[in-house]
Amino acid sequence: MQVKPISCYRPTPEAAAEFASLPYDVYDRAEARAYVAEHPRSFLAIDRPETQFDPDYDMYAPEVYKRGAKLLDKRITDRTLLPDAGPCYFIWSMTHDGHTQTGIVAACSVDEYLDGTIRRHENTRPEKEQDRVRHIEALSAQTGPIFLAYRDQPVLDTLVEAACAGTPIYHFIDEQGVEQKVWRVARPEATAAFEAMFEHIPCAYIADGHHRAASAVRVCKERREQGKPEGGSNEFLAVLFPANQLTILPYNRVVSDRAGLSPEELLSAIRSAGFTTEPSSEPVVPTHHGETGMYVDGSWWRLVIDPSLVPEDAVASLDASIIQDRILGPILGITDPTRDQRISFVGGVRGTDELERRAGAEGVAFSMHATSVDELLAVADNGQLMPPKSTWFEPKLLSGLFVRQI
Repeated sequence: MQVKPISCYRPTPEAAAEFASLPYDVYDRAEARAYVAEHPRSFLAIDRPETQFDPDYDMYAPEVYKRGAKLLDKRITDRTLLPDAGPCYFIWSMTHDGHTQTGIVAACSVDEYLDGTIRRHENTRPEKEQDRVRHIEALSAQTGPIFLAYRDQPVLDTLVEAACAGTPIYHFIDEQGVEQKVWRVARPEATAAFEAMFEHIPCAYIADGHHRAASAVRVCKERREQGKPEGGSNEFLAVLFPANQLTILPYNRVVSDRAGLSPEELLSAIRSAGFTTEPSSEPVVPTHHGETGMYVDGSWWRLVIDPSLVPEDAVASLDASIIQDRILGPILGITDPTRDQRISFVGGVRGTDELERRAGAEGVAFSMHATSVDELLAVADNGQLMPPKSTWFEPKLLSGLFVRQI
C-alpha cells in the first residue's frame, strides 16, 4: 500500500479536548444543535454548520457550507488550529473500558480506493455522500478521518510501540470517557520506515466512514479531472488500525410503522418466515448469530432463525442480511434501506432504551447481534457488500484533531 505522511492543521494541546468532537453522523439534527449550543468552540460547529442557522433552515443550502468554511478560517485565525511542521505520521491510541486500540494517522491513495486495494463492505446513501462532498469542497479540507483496518503486521506493531515510548502531543479523556493519546512521528528515518512497512501490507479495509471515504475520493477525482492534482488531491485522510484490536458493536434497526399490520399479524408473518418467537420480560440483547430482538407495541420478543434457512454465502448469512431479506423487505416493505425514509439505524452504544423511544407505539425496533471482524474481512475479500449499517465501531474517531487541506 501507498500510505504517506501528512501535512495538516491541528489544535493546540490546550484546545484539543474542547475542540475535537465525535463524527458528524453520530448526531441527529436536534442533538447536533444542542451540543453546539453548549460547546460553541467544538469542531462539530464546523462539521455540522446548519447548527448556526434556524432549526428549520435548509441544512444543505450553499450558505450553510460557506458558514462551515468561515468557522474553520476563524479557528485558524484565532490560532486554535496551527499548521503542523509536517509531513509526518501520527500514532493515535484510544483506551476505553480497559480496551486499547492504536492506529496510524496518514494519507491513503485515492487510486488504491478506486482499484480495490482499499476494500469496502457497504454501499453509501447518495444524499449523505453528497452532503460530505459539499462540505469538503467548501472547506477545501478533509477533516473526518476514514477508519481503516489492516491484517496484523508484527514489524509495523514494533514501529508503533517505539513511537509510543515518547511523550504524546495530546493526552486527554474525552466526554465519552475515552483516553486519547497522540504521538508525532517526524524524523525522516522513522517516517521512511513506516512508509516502507506499509508497502508490505497488501490491502486495507474500511471499518467505519464509507460516506467520508466516498466523498473524499469524489472531490479528489473531480479536482484531478479539472487538472488540479496537486495540493493533496491524490490522497485522503485516514487512520489505520490492526484488525485484531477492533471492537464492533451491533447496529440496530427501527422502522417507523408496522406497514399496516397489527402486532399479532406481524408476529405471525415472522413465524412464517422461519423464525421462532418468544416473548421476553426484558429487552433482548442478542448473544449469538441467528438471534434478534424485536420491540413492538410495548413488548420485547426474541426471534431465532431456523439454522437450516441460513445461507452459506458470506453476505446472505449475516444477521443484518437475514433480517433484511426475511422481515424488513418482504414483511415491512423496506426494499431499499439506503433510501427508504421509514427506516433508521441506531448504534449499539445507545442501548435498548433508545430503540424503545424511537419505535414508540406505532413502530418496530430490532436489536441485532454484532457483526464480527472476521465476517467483515471475509465479505470485503470476496468483493461483496454488506447491507447498510451492518457495523458500529467503538470508540469512534474524533474529528477536528487533524485538518488536511487540499
